[in-house]
Amino acid sequence: MSHGFETLAIHAGQDPETRTGAVIPPIYQTSTYAQEAVGAPRQGYEYSRSGNPTRDALQECLAALEGGRVGLAFASGLAAEDALLRAVCRPGDHVVIPDDAYGGTYRLFARVAERWGLEYSPAKVSDVDAVRAAIRPNTKIVWIETPTNPLLGIADIATLAGVAHDAGALLVVDNTFASPYLQQPLAHGADVVVHSTTKYVGGHSDVVGGALVVADTALGDELRYHQNAMGAINGPFDAWLTLRGLKTLGVRMDRHCDNAERIAAFLDGNAKIAQVIYPGLPSHPGHEVAAKQMRRFGGMISFRAAGGEEHAVEICNRARLFVLAESLGGVESLIEHPGRMTHASAAGSPLEVPGDLVRLSVGIETVDDLLADLEQALG
Repeated sequence: MSHGFETLAIHAGQDPETRTGAVIPPIYQTSTYAQEAVGAPRQGYEYSRSGNPTRDALQECLAALEGGRVGLAFASGLAAEDALLRAVCRPGDHVVIPDDAYGGTYRLFARVAERWGLEYSPAKVSDVDAVRAAIRPNTKIVWIETPTNPLLGIADIATLAGVAHDAGALLVVDNTFASPYLQQPLAHGADVVVHSTTKYVGGHSDVVGGALVVADTALGDELRYHQNAMGAINGPFDAWLTLRGLKTLGVRMDRHCDNAERIAAFLDGNAKIAQVIYPGLPSHPGHEVAAKQMRRFGGMISFRAAGGEEHAVEICNRARLFVLAESLGGVESLIEHPGRMTHASAAGSPLEVPGDLVRLSVGIETVDDLLADLEQALG
């Protein structure tokens, strides 16, 4: 019997605990497990790096929500990305990455993986021809974000899956901005979904984590081996917090989207704003593709200040209800200057972001209060 998203979020991997009937999965805060005999661990559990019931509950739920067969939870989104790259790629291989990507992802490729011998090329993921042109004979992964961070570009997942597969490469989709509630890339042909579960999945700015979800069990087994061998696993309390966040993901995302739509409409056409970037606006070049593959358009908005970089910085500093902070996806609204904050590592590179750019993570507060705060912050 199939179930809806919200039902899966509350129940997948979360049957009542057998000994006491606890309806919430316990926090198995243990490093090791007693074994029945030498070589006979109970239910397969022997050491918590290799397996933990709390983490397993989270992994099963994530897989169900993304429509995958294997879900794996990590200590952070970057830990998940690192495990994926080392499982799939070898020195001398090549990856196509977005020309507008999370700064930490770019740093991982440019400062870590490249030294290991992994080549990469940036491409505009909203341009299928540009992605196709960036592919080389040694390309193993086409890596996309959709929406991208921070310029909210939209990539056509199904079309790029075909492009990647024709080249013998995997399509990896960072689904952090959309969340599984708004978008399920595996259903459109992607091979791997990446999440920073710190963001919308956790949803409360109180836990750091990452995840990989795949449909292919053989690839899942390879990734699971690397998860254990490399050891950057999600701890049991972090897994429990993330699983708690997942239970309300659907209702939270609906409010994030409601608020973001109101704010995007308020900003659009404001004389103090040079450009509003939000996939829900018909003026966004990726609007039609986003409408095809997303349930709604998300809670992230970027805009370019008409007064240039200093004006953008002033807006960030004047905000009061919008908290000046990095990260995104929590119940509280955040504002940041990507060029000097989250994307500082991309300065001077092809991924450098405009200095006049401001990024909003729209929370679930009363929207009229958020609008009033932005009005005063614009000056």
